[in-house]
Amino acid sequence: MYVAGLGPAVGKGIVALGVVELLSRQVARIGVFRPLVGDQGPDPILTLLIDRYPTLAPYGDSFGMTAGEAAALLADGRREELISRIIERYREVERRCASVVVIGTDFTESHDGADEMPRELGLNARLATEFGSVVIPVVSGQGRVDLGAVVRSAYHSLVDLHATVVAVVANRAQPGAPTPAGLPVPVYVVPEVPAISSPTVAEVAAALDATVVSGNAAALDRDVLDYVVGAAHVPAVLEHLTDGGLLITPGDRSDLLVAASAAHAAGNVTLAGLVLTIGTPPDPRVVKVIERLNTGLAMLVVKTDSYDTIAAAGRIEARLGPATPRKVEAALGAFETNVDIAELNRLLDVTRSSRRTPLMFEYDLIDRARADRRHLVLPEGTDERILRATETLLRRGVADLTLLGDPAEITRRARELGVEIDGARLADPATSEWRDRFARRYAELRTHRGVSLDLAYDVVRDVSYFGTLMVDAGLADGMISGATHTTAATIRPAFEIIKTVPEVSVASSVFFMLLADRVLVYGDCAVNPDPDATQLADIAVSSAQTAAAFGIEPRVAMLSYSTGSSGAGADVEKVAAATDLVRSRRPDLPVEGPIQYDAAIDPAVAAAKLPDSAVAGKATVFVFPDLNTGNNTYKAVQRSANAVAVGPVMQGLRRPVNDLSRGATVKDIVNTVAITAIQAAT
Repeated sequence: MYVAGLGPAVGKGIVALGVVELLSRQVARIGVFRPLVGDQGPDPILTLLIDRYPTLAPYGDSFGMTAGEAAALLADGRREELISRIIERYREVERRCASVVVIGTDFTESHDGADEMPRELGLNARLATEFGSVVIPVVSGQGRVDLGAVVRSAYHSLVDLHATVVAVVANRAQPGAPTPAGLPVPVYVVPEVPAISSPTVAEVAAALDATVVSGNAAALDRDVLDYVVGAAHVPAVLEHLTDGGLLITPGDRSDLLVAASAAHAAGNVTLAGLVLTIGTPPDPRVVKVIERLNTGLAMLVVKTDSYDTIAAAGRIEARLGPATPRKVEAALGAFETNVDIAELNRLLDVTRSSRRTPLMFEYDLIDRARADRRHLVLPEGTDERILRATETLLRRGVADLTLLGDPAEITRRARELGVEIDGARLADPATSEWRDRFARRYAELRTHRGVSLDLAYDVVRDVSYFGTLMVDAGLADGMISGATHTTAATIRPAFEIIKTVPEVSVASSVFFMLLADRVLVYGDCAVNPDPDATQLADIAVSSAQTAAAFGIEPRVAMLSYSTGSSGAGADVEKVAAATDLVRSRRPDLPVEGPIQYDAAIDPAVAAAKLPDSAVAGKATVFVFPDLNTGNNTYKAVQRSANAVAVGPVMQGLRRPVNDLSRGATVKDIVNTVAITAIQAAT
């Protein structure tokens, strides 16, 4: 797939990112390639893709040659040698990969001002043909009155050069712009997204060669949506401050610095940061006042005056890269929202791999959650990781979300972090209109335990109980908690309120173990310390159902220190009895037990110990006899085999409630939300 930008700054990196993301869900070995890269440092989009997708080849193996090398060959009239050397480098990538995404050259202007577009368009079309690639041209819709003319011109220009065009993308279009018609291939219109096209404070600082006086990584990651020059008196400047605005003012204007910081802290406006011009640092006394306001804003000092600073800032172009993860998520959200992924997938005609890599599994979770969007509640609404995950989930359209906590505190915390949570519902259990209703419901459920209405009214103020009661009442489809709460605090309300499905005696959990080429299911590694035979059978059946719900064909191994009849003892007998119960309840389910782990996973060992088993050597679901064994085994595999452990995922409850590790990362939270959404839909 050859992504070709027709013109400078069209945003082909967004399209390349979207296509690589799409393919990474289907093929285990994907490659990226750029025919030419610049001479001034690593190529940003190539660096981003290699950083994001660990299976890609190293940077040095992913491009043809540098622009300087290409210019030298062209200057000597050796154009065909240039082409052949690029093709040779491409073939090295192609031989190693099932699919390759090529990111075309960047358009520039020659020194005499003549547009290089025709020449570079011809180069890209030629390379695409030589590579045997289909082409996705990307045009800019920015400021275009007749978008259709631009799209048609791009299509016909490439077809006339014998390229095979499968779709056209018009990027950075005006919101609401109609999709051009009249072409034999699909046209996708992606609107301008300020969070993508606007630079971050860090990018502004780098471009202006600024000194960072204050501000952490989160402050420097804020998007700069506007520039405001502070030269007038305080009321006038306050009137012109805008959300996402970067205030540029002389360093001796202490009045404006304090006023703007106070406006930000009070929530009147959400600024991006402060830039002090003419090389004048702020008065230390002023800095102390601003620090006490706890704005979370970065303060930069530049040597130029306000006029030159604003002129230079206006020329800064935002770039996707490893240092801008929020822009990456916004870019993927824009691509996936405005491009028909299923149609594009058919057009690319990529055969799905039988292997399932960690990336493929994780991205499949996002796809499935987006396809049947659910409403989920996150009780820990002020936690930084929850807020950052919320921004990602909303931008990717994974789920609708309710955050619990004081709305003012949640909003303030989000503003400090510079994250966008618009679209999330905020609810405070202490003041919610649902509190009385939930108290009556909880008292009704727990009357047998002596819970009065007054006591219930206090209990439901707890965010975990409140969130669980939202799920019970159908106000949310599922709940995810545990970033700051213990496992007991998360799942106890679920056991009291949600309860297990009728045919299951015990709720349990599984981990998805993402190995290099497959996904295994381990249960139970987090909930039940020492299940009896009946409970172990329930865990096995629940684990098999969970596996099937996530596209893993269940072949269940009931683990023990004995395989078949090779050993004896109470523990072996428990596993044998549980295996018999599973077979009687689910005669259709392949199950083997007692069986040792090596016989369950290794075909060579299985051939020696259980040669006629339908499960031995190819098990996908591993049921451990007790929590001690399961918990230690999953951690051993996770650390020793570099596996990704996703979970614990709760199962057996009437509605999904999942527990996070208190060390959960933003990525862990995103995955768990997607899993919960899928559970709610099945």
